[in-house]
Amino acid sequence: MEGPDQRAGRLILALETSCDETAAAVIDPSGRIHANVVASQAELHARFGGVVPEVASRRHLELVLPVVRQALGEAGVRLDEIDAIAVTQGPGLIGALLVGLSAAKGLAWAKELPLVPVDHLQGHVGSLYLQPHRIEPPFLCLLASGGHTLLVDVAEPGDFRVLGTTLDDAAGEAFDKGARLLGLGYPGGVAIDRLAAHGDPDAFDFPVARVPNLDFSFSGLKTALLYAVRDLPAEELERRRADLAASYQRAIVRALVSRAEEAAEQIGASRIAVVGGVAANSELRAALPEAAFAPLALCTDNAAMIASAAMYAEAIAFPGYLALDAYASA
Repeated sequence: MEGPDQRAGRLILALETSCDETAAAVIDPSGRIHANVVASQAELHARFGGVVPEVASRRHLELVLPVVRQALGEAGVRLDEIDAIAVTQGPGLIGALLVGLSAAKGLAWAKELPLVPVDHLQGHVGSLYLQPHRIEPPFLCLLASGGHTLLVDVAEPGDFRVLGTTLDDAAGEAFDKGARLLGLGYPGGVAIDRLAAHGDPDAFDFPVARVPNLDFSFSGLKTALLYAVRDLPAEELERRRADLAASYQRAIVRALVSRAEEAAEQIGASRIAVVGGVAANSELRAALPEAAFAPLALCTDNAAMIASAAMYAEAIAFPGYLALDAYASA
């Protein structure tokens, strides 16, 4: 495979707007982060209990250029010193993606720079290639986020083979829906993790679905929590809310860990890596103490991971990217 110098230039400016974070970053080919700016919309969407796509898109429009200016300022460089623009092409919320893609096209076109479209999932794996905690393939990677749950065999940077995926909810989505059932805030994963620290994870025996192959299923678990919440009297529900959170979290983590270990054994992987927003979960980190986790700052959506993945993706020369479109699904 060609090295990053041949692929995407020297300094890369990347944009990420796939969901509810507006992000821009500057990195160099060594994987050193010169700037990584993330403007989160979590508080904006909290009142709705989840991300509202139209609201997210409008907020991206307001934030994308200020975030780019901040990233360039923190990196101490001008746009004239950037050698390539990278951007998340998909998957994600289509309106949100189009904001970032349009901004990236405009920046690249204005300076006649190459544009590197990046798959968001490759971006999450790319978070492992950044300094100072770079992880070298091969490894088995568990990618668990709000929109995706995958097991992938990573043979080399920029390339992976999907071994298993979720048949319904993603792990992060299961956390968010569970948090709503428990009357907690958004984002749900953080709220459940915080409350679970005060509960008994063995108080409720929630099921872990065993589906064929290396796939996941979390819909039955979510239904089990719904029934548990519905069947408890109000006073007891309030008293046992932490136990419910701890038991529900334990079930999700058990499903992720057991499948990851099974997949690693099947392909003979000597190392497991974990990326995505759910990789920040404290119980998951404790349950896989030997695994390589993405740094906490790089677990949720950010542009540094997109820039990292861009080093191993094909750049499109000026002006061939003007008709490039975003895609919502993987």
